[in-house]
Amino acid sequence: MGARVGIFDADVYGPSLPTIVSPTNRLLEMNAERRTIIPTEYLGVKLVSFGFDGQGRAIMRGPMVSGVINQLLTTTEWGELNYLVIDMPPGTGDIQLTLCQVVPLTAAVIVTTPQKLAFIDVAKGVRMFSKLKVPCVAVVENMCHFDADGKRYYPFGRGFRFSGIEDPMSIFRWESLKVVVVQQFGIPHLFDLPIRPTLSASGDSGIPEVVADPQGEVANTFQDLGVCVVQQCAKIRQQVSTAVTYDKSIKAIRVKVPDSDEEFLLHPATVRRNDRSAQSVVEWTGEQKLQFMDVSEHVEPEDIRPMGNYAVSIMWPDGFSPIAPYDQLQMIERLVDVPQPTPA
Repeated sequence: MGARVGIFDADVYGPSLPTIVSPTNRLLEMNAERRTIIPTEYLGVKLVSFGFDGQGRAIMRGPMVSGVINQLLTTTEWGELNYLVIDMPPGTGDIQLTLCQVVPLTAAVIVTTPQKLAFIDVAKGVRMFSKLKVPCVAVVENMCHFDADGKRYYPFGRGFRFSGIEDPMSIFRWESLKVVVVQQFGIPHLFDLPIRPTLSASGDSGIPEVVADPQGEVANTFQDLGVCVVQQCAKIRQQVSTAVTYDKSIKAIRVKVPDSDEEFLLHPATVRRNDRSAQSVVEWTGEQKLQFMDVSEHVEPEDIRPMGNYAVSIMWPDGFSPIAPYDQLQMIERLVDVPQPTPA
């Protein structure tokens, strides 16, 4: 049984999904009773796009766009999915910020073209996702090259690949971009796609090239990209699932933040007393509602669950279930005198 996949076209200004694919039903349906959106489908993939609601492209200001994106994403009956692919518009504006705040994104793939000018936007995108605790797992270089007369040409330069052209300054300049991507941003997975008439035509015809030519070079590149994303997402989920756990044998919360070699222990009572959520702190004054004596020294968490890539939800015996960001946990006083393990 294959993976269950959905695609959400988040570009309301210029939705491209209705052109790229050709589902039988080209309009989104509404479930009036539940007030939900029923996605359309193409080859078993569930699809939602503003372009499928019959209005084409949107003409609206940022706050309205954020509301539309939120509604489309959260009121759609996606069902059980293994992966939801979100196609974001270019840039680092309202739509990107809304999506990162509304849903816990597992990972991001940056798509660019080979020009140095485009690389500036790559850097902005990577930094935005970094601040929002969304790891970038791959970079795709679009319109990289074309083949003619038995040779391969790179009309925009060699981008993130090593340049073989004669100008040594150009070699240094373009190779240094790859160094930045790999070393500064830590993204070792780079893919490139060609300029090809069939690839362009398939994007306009509603039959993607991976469907029209499933054994071709382009399909193989997309397959390699898909395998990379699946593997990296599995790795991230594993790291997140074990980042914060409760060790009953020593009655301590064990913290190992993803992408960090540091591991430390926290006393459950200390974590409970340091909660800074709205339920524990007076919003206007910052005063702690929970008093020190209100928390038993022997309190233990009942459950700890990851919330995206940046926080966990800790369930306490009194029913209180605050969200604790990793950054906050790192600031709490750590357990130095580790108790001896209790017999099972």
